[in-house]
Amino acid sequence: MLGALRRKVASGRSSASILGKSLQAIRPGVSASRVSSNAGEEMLSVQLRGIAHVRNFSHLVLPGCSAGLTKTRDAICIIQPEAIMQTSCRAFSSGDGDLVDAVVPFMGESISDGTLATFLKKPGDRVKADEPIAQIETDKVTIDVVSPQDGVIQEYVAKEGETVEPGTRVAVISKSAEGVAAAAPTEKKSEKAASEPSPAEAVKEDKPKAKVEASAAAAKPKAPSPPPPKRTASEPVLPPKERERRVPMTRLRKRVATRLKDSQNTFAMLTTFNEVDMTNLMKLRSDYKDAFVEKHGVKLGFMSGFVKATVSALQHQPIVNAVIDGDDIIYRDYIDISIAVGTSKGLVVPVVRDADKMNFAEIEKTINNLAKKANDGTISIDEMAGGSFTISNGGVYGSLLSTPIINPPQSAILGMHSIVSRPMVVGGTVLPRPMMYIALTYDHRLIDGREAVFFLRRIKDVVEDPCRLLLDV
Repeated sequence: MLGALRRKVASGRSSASILGKSLQAIRPGVSASRVSSNAGEEMLSVQLRGIAHVRNFSHLVLPGCSAGLTKTRDAICIIQPEAIMQTSCRAFSSGDGDLVDAVVPFMGESISDGTLATFLKKPGDRVKADEPIAQIETDKVTIDVVSPQDGVIQEYVAKEGETVEPGTRVAVISKSAEGVAAAAPTEKKSEKAASEPSPAEAVKEDKPKAKVEASAAAAKPKAPSPPPPKRTASEPVLPPKERERRVPMTRLRKRVATRLKDSQNTFAMLTTFNEVDMTNLMKLRSDYKDAFVEKHGVKLGFMSGFVKATVSALQHQPIVNAVIDGDDIIYRDYIDISIAVGTSKGLVVPVVRDADKMNFAEIEKTINNLAKKANDGTISIDEMAGGSFTISNGGVYGSLLSTPIINPPQSAILGMHSIVSRPMVVGGTVLPRPMMYIALTYDHRLIDGREAVFFLRRIKDVVEDPCRLLLDV
């Protein structure tokens, strides 16, 4: 039928009446508004109940129908292209398009879910695009949930403490305040109607209530009480007491606890100690701190000196930079130093990449930047991934001596401590010296005591005489 209609139009014998009759044969009630034929091009415009415009009948394939139509087909289904376009582009829209959903973002390849820790905004607050409205706490970092567009928070569809995955809806944002204002009285009315049953329903429910309870009591004998459940190791074993409160562990704290315990169970850890005279390094810092700040815009600290000393020690003892993997030893030809940073939410370990290629200023800038991100909670997963050796500076908290725990999958960790003035014998004379204890915890399965002592001794030599770095001796 459509092919014959097209041939008639092409030959110039078409008219509004012919088109109308042909359309009536295909679909009754469909009127033709206009038919035009030109010598240069062929065009047929038909208004089908104001739904869509059909350009060429010979190329029209209808949804749910085959390409070759038969006479038994008495209905034509046409969908507006505009509607399809709007539907496919409205990934987060709901209702009339005024509402958009704020969802949990992608959290990293190694993170599949997180805990909705807190809401930063309240329903009814106006937010801007990309403004954080909630925080997701993961095993490693805290991730923000941001508003996709400017608008007003209509409601939160998730609750604090829930476990959420990437793509989970957290909040509904109204592009205009009208959606929030209109939703408020409707919700109140519906809640009131649901909470107050009608008098007729109340009477109906009261009458059979006594009969149902009596029959249920007569039909069901009293079941024996089940045995008390066995207590598992993860359940609380301490009875509640006065002036005590129980708080759930955060995901970050649980992850740190698990990794540290796994480290103890996996590695054959041994710690060796030494002490460092900080006189020369402190003098170097005092002499050049002003010029250093003026040129590089960052203060000269002790961490850059210890990182450079660690790099030198790792180059002299590459086994400390290696790791056991099954029955093999993986030697790393790069030096990525992890710096342990204690925050209010827990311990994080950002990584200084390619520390062997950095100078003092680059190391100080990188450490300051990573420490600031860690304290602000804006550090990313990539900035904490990897690392071949860790430095933990407990001296900033006043620690005199400690035995640090290895950060897997590494094989050793250096512990720095507080600087204390102690009497030391220098050239046969007892003099007060600023001294620091340093500790190296290592995996004794891979690293022998000889390599561990030489490693720590190299750090001591470089810190006590920084000129060794210039001469490479």
